[in-house]
Amino acid sequence: MNKLTRAGLGLLMTTAVATVQAEEVRIGMITTLSGGGSHLGVDVRDGFMLAIDQAARDDIEVLIQDDARRPDLAKTLSNEFMQRDEVDIMTGIIWSNLAMAVVPSVVRQGTFYLSPNAGPSALAGRLCHENYFNVAYQNDNLHGAMGAYMREQGFERPLLMAPNYPAGTDALAGFKHLYEGEVDGGEVVDELYTQLGQTDYAAEIAQIRASEADSLFFFLPGGMGISFMKQWQNSGVEMPVFGAAFSFDEIIIQAVGQAAIGAMNTSEWAYDLDNAANRAFVEAFRAAHERTPTLYAAQGYDTARLILSALDEAHPDDPDAFREALRAADFASVRGDFRFGSNQHPIQDIYVRKVVEGTDGKPTNRLVGLAIEDIQDVYAKQCRM
Repeated sequence: MNKLTRAGLGLLMTTAVATVQAEEVRIGMITTLSGGGSHLGVDVRDGFMLAIDQAARDDIEVLIQDDARRPDLAKTLSNEFMQRDEVDIMTGIIWSNLAMAVVPSVVRQGTFYLSPNAGPSALAGRLCHENYFNVAYQNDNLHGAMGAYMREQGFERPLLMAPNYPAGTDALAGFKHLYEGEVDGGEVVDELYTQLGQTDYAAEIAQIRASEADSLFFFLPGGMGISFMKQWQNSGVEMPVFGAAFSFDEIIIQAVGQAAIGAMNTSEWAYDLDNAANRAFVEAFRAAHERTPTLYAAQGYDTARLILSALDEAHPDDPDAFREALRAADFASVRGDFRFGSNQHPIQDIYVRKVVEGTDGKPTNRLVGLAIEDIQDVYAKQCRM
């Protein structure tokens, strides 16, 4: 049973309305479905709902709202979910500045929050909370893994670039943590911070051209990465390009075109990762949506599967039992091995992918190998849970 209505700036979607109100579980999803970077939220939603639909349960109601990438709107929507709709669980936020505006208040009020993407350092460390679980990564992880990989590959003078917001500063901190390590060697030439949502990178490209860097590592998710890579191709600067999957998902690289070929990126997931759960997920997602899933879809799918596994053991009305069921992470992740650390963030492998030309002539990612095994964020030691 599906119901579709308009609610302010958001899209309200209700599925699988329960027949027994007392046992119903309400999940509120706030994600980005319009404007710049909306494909991230669309894929999180579509991956999440694929898992919910596959479960075919009649006791779960999912409410979905569009935050339009606005922290103030996300905060308003979260209050409506808790006070008006009395949701048991919240999820969906893509951007770390929105997560910081919403999550601390949500979990303090007793609602569970499961992040399918944003993983700011503060929520992994000093602001960790027993009701907050991150099912994707801590923001540093993919960037740190690339730092370790580039160091291993012998790049000695990388230049780093990211937007000036929590995920951007986390990205470069994470890269440096594992690139610099404890042994003398490489030196980061410079760090360039751009505006969030920036589309013109002429000034940054000029700085990169004038630098003595031997490589470029950047974190520019969504449309920012598309704009930069197109301008980079036209600049004529010849330098190896590295990043995290956020700048090289399947949608971004197809929009960028040939300029993306050869770029290396790190991800905790790849569509060609060889395990049974992932093969089934990719096949089902392609059948449902006629496109290859991105890591955001994989994260949304895993988030829903984790929730479903916990609901098999307990209802959120029994928070202690439900929390323990979440911590157990007793589900088949599309990433393979998955477990939570002490701060309820994943301990997982990070892989290296390379953008290549696919059989259809369009860019696609191919799994290259393992960048780092069982990575855990450095902020867990600050978490007092």
